[in-house]
Amino acid sequence: MDEFSKYRSPLVSRYASKEMAYNFSDRKKFTTWRKLWIYLAKAEKALGLLVTDAQVTEMESHAEDIDFAMAAEEESKLRHDVMAHVHTFAHCCPTAAPIIHLGATSCYVGDNTVREAWQPRYFRMSVLNGHVCFSWLARVIDRLSNFAEKYADLPTLGFTHYQPAQLTTVGKRACLWLQDLAMDMRNLQRAREDLRFRGVKGTTGTQASFLQLFQGDHDKVEDLDRMVTEMAGFKKAYMVTGQTYSRKVDIDSLSHLASMGATIHKICTDIRLLANLKEIEEPFEKEQIGSSAMAYKRNPMRCERCCSLARHLIALLADPLQTASVQWLERTLDDSANRRISLPESFLTADIILSTLQNITEGLVVYPKVIERHIRHELPFMATENIIMAMVKAGGNRQDCHEKIRVLSQQAANVVKQEGGDNDLLARVQADPYFAPILGHLDNILDPKTFIGRAPQQVARFLSEEVRPLLEPYKAEIDVKFELEL
Repeated sequence: MDEFSKYRSPLVSRYASKEMAYNFSDRKKFTTWRKLWIYLAKAEKALGLLVTDAQVTEMESHAEDIDFAMAAEEESKLRHDVMAHVHTFAHCCPTAAPIIHLGATSCYVGDNTVREAWQPRYFRMSVLNGHVCFSWLARVIDRLSNFAEKYADLPTLGFTHYQPAQLTTVGKRACLWLQDLAMDMRNLQRAREDLRFRGVKGTTGTQASFLQLFQGDHDKVEDLDRMVTEMAGFKKAYMVTGQTYSRKVDIDSLSHLASMGATIHKICTDIRLLANLKEIEEPFEKEQIGSSAMAYKRNPMRCERCCSLARHLIALLADPLQTASVQWLERTLDDSANRRISLPESFLTADIILSTLQNITEGLVVYPKVIERHIRHELPFMATENIIMAMVKAGGNRQDCHEKIRVLSQQAANVVKQEGGDNDLLARVQADPYFAPILGHLDNILDPKTFIGRAPQQVARFLSEEVRPLLEPYKAEIDVKFELEL
């Protein structure tokens, strides 16, 4: 069978960035296992166990030359992936073979490798430092910030219940998206900062095997845990574990990714709705085809992709929730196969929708004339209260004016709804002698910018006080563009 004769996950083969795909590759996973075995050997040597410099050097020199064929053959015999790789590593490190994995359990490499996946240094891009997800997210926030600033004072119809409501601005609406993304950034940062190393805890978390190795010396066991944790790049390890770290840790990690998925689904749904109104569109390539049948169409395929994959990301949260709930006592193995799928797919999916959203936000197209036309169609109804107030200021009776406007509004609404005509309320007001005192002020009364409240000021303050400071740690990565390949 060639590569086209078997299933390939679209997350890797079609959508994911090379950096994130590599992060969850077998090569990355098993070289990290070998690094963890090296950290353990170094710490054990430093604390007085019979581990030699030659053994450590041998392990370091073979950290990355993995014989995957041998490992697969070993696993087919042993039915145990960790021991298969212990044997494979030992085969190329005969001197170090007796001390590889000394005192450890499978979860020493399994759980600690998963934890390291969140560490910034394990998300290095080709020329940039930083966590891939954080880099994508920072760039999306930056692009939307620029968009919000550019259109901070462009009036547009607001919608509640997807019905025309009081005016807002295009930039203010973008700030609603930005606020959710900023919350996601803070949540993800907190989740990363809260993560700890599973550490060196032994079979059921009691460290009994290491206590035996160090002949009952509790201080050395604690030193071993601390040293390996520091070598792996973590500040803290979990103080108590069973055979595994608590599976609630996975809930905490993936819940923030799923929450971000909900944010992106909402943003892209909004853009799709606005595209239907022809007010805002995602980028569309010169030779891109919207439909095989309807040549005129410009389908929002990027936003649709984000919504589709965001649903998958949200749904994946059910896996760690259920896994944590069924972990019997110190551990049961029914977490393993599930986590091999749910953890990588959550990060891969988050990576994909963020990179796609970056591409969308770098090329959003706004159509001010269409927006203006929609406002003209609805604004006369929204301006009735302003007309009433202007008439009262000119000496009119509020109740009389209200009745006049009510009757004219219903007549205009009938033209729109029953006859399919344009909103002619303004023409009816201008033709009624009752409104003569304010006819010279109607243009000012109906100026859309008098209906947007403090939206421009809110945009400016929000961007300066909350959004821009959030991007400071990512300044070196902000200007990288993303070209969508598919």
